[in-house]
Amino acid sequence: MSQGRSVTLARSGLVSSPHYLSAMAGVRIMDAGGNAIDAAIAANAVLNVVQPHGCGTGGDLFMLIYDAKSDGLYGLNASGRSPAAATLDWFKANGHTTMPQRGILPVTVPGVVDGWQMAIDRFGKLSMDKVLKPAIRYAEKGFGVGPNLHAAIENILQQSWCHDSWREVYAPNGEAPAEGSILKLPELARSLIQIGDKGRDAFYRGKIARALVEFSEKEGGLFTLEDLAAHQGEWVDPLSITYHGYTIYEMPPNTHGLSALQMLKLVEGLNLGEKFPTSEAIHLMVEAKKLAFADRAAYITDPAFMKVAPERLLDEDYIATRRALIDPRKPMLSIAPGSLEGDTIYLCAADGKGNAVSLIQSNYMGVGSGLVVPGWGIELQNRGAYFSLDPEHANCIAPCKRTMHTLIPSMAFRNSKPEIIFGTMGGDGQPQIHLQAYTDLINFGMNIQEAIEAPRWIHGRGMPDQPEGLQVETRFPPRLLGALSRMGHPIQRVGAWNSAMGYAQGIVINQENGLLMGGADPRADSAAAGF
Repeated sequence: MSQGRSVTLARSGLVSSPHYLSAMAGVRIMDAGGNAIDAAIAANAVLNVVQPHGCGTGGDLFMLIYDAKSDGLYGLNASGRSPAAATLDWFKANGHTTMPQRGILPVTVPGVVDGWQMAIDRFGKLSMDKVLKPAIRYAEKGFGVGPNLHAAIENILQQSWCHDSWREVYAPNGEAPAEGSILKLPELARSLIQIGDKGRDAFYRGKIARALVEFSEKEGGLFTLEDLAAHQGEWVDPLSITYHGYTIYEMPPNTHGLSALQMLKLVEGLNLGEKFPTSEAIHLMVEAKKLAFADRAAYITDPAFMKVAPERLLDEDYIATRRALIDPRKPMLSIAPGSLEGDTIYLCAADGKGNAVSLIQSNYMGVGSGLVVPGWGIELQNRGAYFSLDPEHANCIAPCKRTMHTLIPSMAFRNSKPEIIFGTMGGDGQPQIHLQAYTDLINFGMNIQEAIEAPRWIHGRGMPDQPEGLQVETRFPPRLLGALSRMGHPIQRVGAWNSAMGYAQGIVINQENGLLMGGADPRADSAAAGF
């Protein structure tokens, strides 16, 4: 398979991000004395400015951090909860039969800023104000609008749910900023300056919090100052499996990292062959996805509300029972969960001292709710759209509850040290892309850039109202797609390099000499930069 870009090689530090300005900001922070944690947060903050159709300061955040000093891997769940007043009875009484998708009601407490503070306080070398300086500069002075951002804003402006508060910030003249123009975000700069000066309390207890609650009340939302003041992220233990000599780590619930691990364990016991791509291997992986997603729908939610321990879904005997349902010749048409009775951004960073970060952040559905807090430039996420209003559903709405999350940063260790740092945007496609990337790297021997550039598939629905199918990039050989179609897979072609297939980033660390090898996704404005 041909490879369009070279792997980025560096020794002192490397950042792979879906935007080149973000990657360079992270590298500069490391070159100025910061470590991989400082670099990752600086790069993330810049993405909040230059890629508003993927993330925002009003979103959620998850991180896996390997700290070389303590030789430990730490998971950070910086996702927010529903308001205390968000009861099932309230939604039913107000005429809702399904969870609203846009507007103020699916907004949950933003966790990003608290997550930045927690990571910097525990593992960073620099202060918050120094780490946020690159993002503040781009928000104040402006940055160039590329074709991807122009197209995204143009599309959002055509949507009925796009609120005037969002239009005023990103289309101040009534239309999408032209390619090659300069976009300034002074209100967002104001927020970032406050956060840099006063830390996380500026967001959860200060002027920003009061503005958010006032806006929520105006829009008919349920937020109170107490909801924001009570927010606290948490350090969690990652889940892991062994896979062909590697230990692969994912975040535990409320994320669906568990689904990625299930898929990998399911295919570990199957014959994927030795060459990519084949219709037989893709078929087996799609079937593994179906089984894992059936369990996801039945069991995964806020861990405080889960009725089963996540580890039970990774039990070897349970996986073997589920694997036995896979027919190597034809697809499953319906899948029940196993019985246990009895538009996002991803980036990664590594430094020459051995520290590594896998970071993912999102508003969900591109710009999230379609709302921006007036005067502060903060886009509000709509993660609550994932809640169910079915009282029997594991992810049913409840007060102060974290919804099931699609955000999953990952790392793979070999010989007890991090070797692969990987992740992607892509909603429900994320664990499917993890499956493809890890098999490309481990089973098929690709380098990180080659694995990221490889043509991708995603099984599911492009949009909630679309039929379920196997979406494929058209760079797959026609003969292979024909074979999958004859097996019974409904093929949906989506183009050669399609954003629906995610923007993946990755770093591989050479354990012999410490060389950092970065890959970046050409489906976005990505760059892997190092020094």
